[in-house]
Amino acid sequence: MDKNDLDRIHIKDLMLRCIIGLNDWEREKKQDVVINIILYADLRTACRSDNIDDTVDYKAIKQKIADMVESSSYMLIERLAQHVADICLENPKVQSVRVMIDKTGALRFARSVGIEIIRDRGCSPF
Repeated sequence: MDKNDLDRIHIKDLMLRCIIGLNDWEREKKQDVVINIILYADLRTACRSDNIDDTVDYKAIKQKIADMVESSSYMLIERLAQHVADICLENPKVQSVRVMIDKTGALRFARSVGIEIIRDRGCSPF
């Protein structure tokens, strides 16, 4: 099934704190990151059954992501985004994921700096 044919679950504006950045001052205390995720899955069975077992448990995914991010220490938001994508793709119903992470206050005069990655099941970046 092509990604354009899949249904989407949006997790919007998940605000978490972590150690992120290259500079010494960024490594001293947690900073805010805002994460937006789109999970691509075939939700037709869940639409018919109204059964939680037939859909993606986005609450469980969100909790795994929150636990990981809050305890993480990365130099690059790119690596953080990859780890978020990996967690999402652990769920066998998720076929593809789009992860957007904004690091607030990263640049003077800019609200945030962000990156966006797209990962598909079975397509390892390594």
